[in-house]
Amino acid sequence: MGEWILVWEWVEIAVRWLHVITAIAWIGSSFYFIALDLGLHRDRNLASGADGEEWQVHGGGFYHIQKYLVAPAAMPDHLVWFKWESYSTWLSGFALLVLVYYMGAELYLIDPSVLELTTWQAVGISVASLAFGWVAYNTLCKVFVNANQTVLMLALFVVLVGMSWFYTQVFSGRAALLHLGAFTATIMSANVFFIIMPNQRIVVADLKAGRKPDPKYGKIAKQRSTHNNYLTLPVIFLMLSNHYPMVFATEFNWIIASLVFLMGVSIRHWFNTHHARKGNPHWTWALTAALFVLIAWLSSYPMRTVPEAEARLEGAALVYASAEGFEEVVGIVQGRCSMCHAAEPGWEGIAWPPKGVVLETEAQIAHEAKRIYLQSGVSHAMPPGNLSYMEPEERAAIVDWFRRAGTDDPI
Repeated sequence: MGEWILVWEWVEIAVRWLHVITAIAWIGSSFYFIALDLGLHRDRNLASGADGEEWQVHGGGFYHIQKYLVAPAAMPDHLVWFKWESYSTWLSGFALLVLVYYMGAELYLIDPSVLELTTWQAVGISVASLAFGWVAYNTLCKVFVNANQTVLMLALFVVLVGMSWFYTQVFSGRAALLHLGAFTATIMSANVFFIIMPNQRIVVADLKAGRKPDPKYGKIAKQRSTHNNYLTLPVIFLMLSNHYPMVFATEFNWIIASLVFLMGVSIRHWFNTHHARKGNPHWTWALTAALFVLIAWLSSYPMRTVPEAEARLEGAALVYASAEGFEEVVGIVQGRCSMCHAAEPGWEGIAWPPKGVVLETEAQIAHEAKRIYLQSGVSHAMPPGNLSYMEPEERAAIVDWFRRAGTDDPI
């Protein structure tokens, strides 16, 4: 069973790595093309009929790039499509959501102090909310199709604030913020799958048939691409938030999540304005800094009890608590780990339990059996730098206890 846990851990690592790699590829291409489009010189009468051009240098070579507002006169022989970066990011992200939050629902997704849910109820709400995100956003785009884009973004912001509050009323704080990121990322990837790519295919089909493409398809695709550009930075923040309890486990976590979207927009506004050669609105950085300070201030309020600290002896936790050697492990963990992993850490410089993990009671220690086994038994990651001098015999005792539990639960 211990070997199975290790295999499962490496599966999660592989999927997480894939998700990060594909996200870098998607975000990189998105940022590049938005910057390129904004920076094109459109004041030149180009013989090719292109809308604008740009000369760039990179890697020792010079690149001459032209953009056609609708399409070139003839279909190019070789056309590069940018879509799999988006699809792979969403698919790997959803796979990671399944591995960590769905299969580990009792630990990461559900918080009984927030709402009593079964695993299937929580998973159902999660999946349904992601689908709702796309339907709500796409409906807004159709309702405000002729409105100023700022009005549309404000309407979307209202939806995001509402979902921030909703998720914190349903899931654990950790899962709530990550789901808000997944909610937004689903909108972004669906933009590519349902709008941007189909519109580009229509244009290509018209070119192949000798018809002049309707410019509305390119205009709509550009609108959705711009929305993705402004939503990217908040998604990155939310995806990283699960590593920081001061973000997800505070009383005002839903407000913090809402303010993160404003920070992302203000940062991207500076870059987009700069790339368009319309000046350098440095006020956006002052606004971003002010929002960040406000977020830090909100997080400084007394944190509500971390869900994991309210562990109850049931399910797999009960099996671990009943296994031979548990009493010895409790003594080891309380002596070597609980000075940091406590509701009120005693280690100087630590204000909150690292990663929100509290290891003070038998129930809490049994509930965190897998983490203790991986971090202090199999590896020497904890205690960091072995500051509390955990002995090899103590690590061996942790490994023996975990394996004696004999549960087949991979989470």
